Amino acid sequence: MTAPASPALSGLLREITAAPDAHELFERTSTRLRRSVTFDAAVWVATDPVNGLTTAPVRVENLHEGGCGTYWESELFAEHVNLFRDLAVAPVPVAGLRAVTGDRPTLSPLYRSFMRPRGFGDELRAVLRVDGQGWGQVSLFRERGRQAFAAADVAVLHALSAPMARRLRGFARPATSGSDGIHAPGLLLFGADGALLSVNDEARELLALMPPGPSRTTAAGLELPLPVWILSTAGRARLTGDSARIRIRTLTGRWLVCHASCLRDANGQPSTTALVIEHATPSDVAALIVAAYELTRRELEVTELIAAGLSTAAIAAHLRVSAHTVRDHVKSVFDKTGVTSRGELVAALFTEYRQPASESVTCGSSTDEPAELRRRQTPR
Repeated sequence: MTAPASPALSGLLREITAAPDAHELFERTSTRLRRSVTFDAAVWVATDPVNGLTTAPVRVENLHEGGCGTYWESELFAEHVNLFRDLAVAPVPVAGLRAVTGDRPTLSPLYRSFMRPRGFGDELRAVLRVDGQGWGQVSLFRERGRQAFAAADVAVLHALSAPMARRLRGFARPATSGSDGIHAPGLLLFGADGALLSVNDEARELLALMPPGPSRTTAAGLELPLPVWILSTAGRARLTGDSARIRIRTLTGRWLVCHASCLRDANGQPSTTALVIEHATPSDVAALIVAAYELTRRELEVTELIAAGLSTAAIAAHLRVSAHTVRDHVKSVFDKTGVTSRGELVAALFTEYRQPASESVTCGSSTDEPAELRRRQTPR
């Protein structure tokens, strides 16, 4: 399903291309989209492409009186129809609630607990997806009494899905700013009810580096507003009993990793949830950077070997290809990353992190498995 070419759609695509960062991307697209698709409230979310969990930034429009918190709780803890994880793999990653329920929206807990109390009659949601990966999500709401979202609205949002995802992906490129000076990990502990129990000073400092967005205070004594992406990550671990992990871009452009794990008491029952915030290592964000620059798997291998200091001949011998092929890959990598030398390439892709690039280099003879899973070897 593709929206027909129109001046309105062309304008939207221009706004997407021109957006300098993810915040502006959401704001400009939302403002322009209203000219083509009517909606009364919206939630725009960036997601981690590995697991679809909410990350930063998040833009919420016209949700008042605690509506934002109720929305996140409904998304996290209530099974309902029209799931984002289903749209992420659907042929068309866009769908309206009334359309998928046969005009019976009460089948959805999200409708019953969030939409109906706030006067919304329909939701149009989309996964922003490119090359099989979801980089964001959108929920558009219409008030009761308005016409339900139609096929034409679905087509417009579908036409924006890949361009917006591609733009979000591009924002994952490494920062050139220096260190923020915080090296110890931050730790937050949540109770079985999701309330924040304790937090260390490093966590407060790292939270202050995160971009602005919707937040909630979960403990009266601590009075620490927590971003929704922190709450949803801790909530996912608490709900499933498994670990949850997201990557966050800070205000300085650097990357943090948030790991949440559900702890159990002596009887094996969930008790507290621990969430650790720390600076990303190269392996934490390698997939994001590769996607941002649209490098192929082979180009990533060549880049890692360059970072390890191997010559063209050594790379060719290691990969069992010709030196000419290696030079072609290097030229392609230079073109994609906008550098002109190997030194610039290593600086652009790896100097953001404390861990030396050479520590993340992985070597192997097979090209069928991800480079980061291969055993490290020294070429002879």
